[in-house]
Amino acid sequence: MSKLAVQNQFLDLSDYGRPIAKLFANQLKNTRFTPIHVTLLFGISGLIAIYCILKNHFFLAGFFIILKSIIDAVDGELARLKKTPSYVGRYLDSVFDIILNLLFLITICYVSKTSLGMTLIAFFCIQLQGTLYNYYYVILRHHSAGGDTTSKIFENNSPKALAGETQKSVDVLFKIYTLVYGIFDAIIHRLDHNAYKVKSFPNWFMTLVSLYGLGFQLLLIALLLSLNRIEMIVPFFIGYSLLIFILIGIRKKFIKPESI
Repeated sequence: MSKLAVQNQFLDLSDYGRPIAKLFANQLKNTRFTPIHVTLLFGISGLIAIYCILKNHFFLAGFFIILKSIIDAVDGELARLKKTPSYVGRYLDSVFDIILNLLFLITICYVSKTSLGMTLIAFFCIQLQGTLYNYYYVILRHHSAGGDTTSKIFENNSPKALAGETQKSVDVLFKIYTLVYGIFDAIIHRLDHNAYKVKSFPNWFMTLVSLYGLGFQLLLIALLLSLNRIEMIVPFFIGYSLLIFILIGIRKKFIKPESI
């Protein structure tokens, strides 16, 4: 089952691992593996990538970063196949992502000449970029007939636990999620507070926005590592943030909100 209705599906440049993820998920469908197990597995792949960076094995690091990105798509596919949607899984996935993003950049800072201050700015920029992608994507999913609505446009309250998970677990992970992502959500909502009124985004626009998807960000990091351009990673992602204002400007100019 897709997250979007057929007419809203677009070329997602950050979702290049989806075909492989579907194959993996189908292999795991009738096993004891759960989506949570897969989430832990992509965390392990990310940690291996960090170890490779520390050992200056940059090509291998790039490989495990891409592998992490692919496995990251498996848990959601497996949840849909097993028909076991989970807020615990969704929040855990997101928390793992932000922790690994920070660790990737701190490790890059450690083995390169990049300053810690610039590294932290780059981390902030990467998260803001990803939040813009998620903001528009979640809006599209909510307004798409039959679209996946596990993710919320506005994360104001802890959701009611689904079957197979406890309310306490959902509440705890929701608090952690809002703590680490809240500032980025607030900034993007402030920059484009009327976007949720848009009933549908054109496919071409969503393809442009997918340049900020986590998968594409990780692909860029893996590419720069493989080319031994580790010193370029932090300044690149800081400059890459200029696209935020271009994308929001395009949305406001050409894709007008409607009453919903």
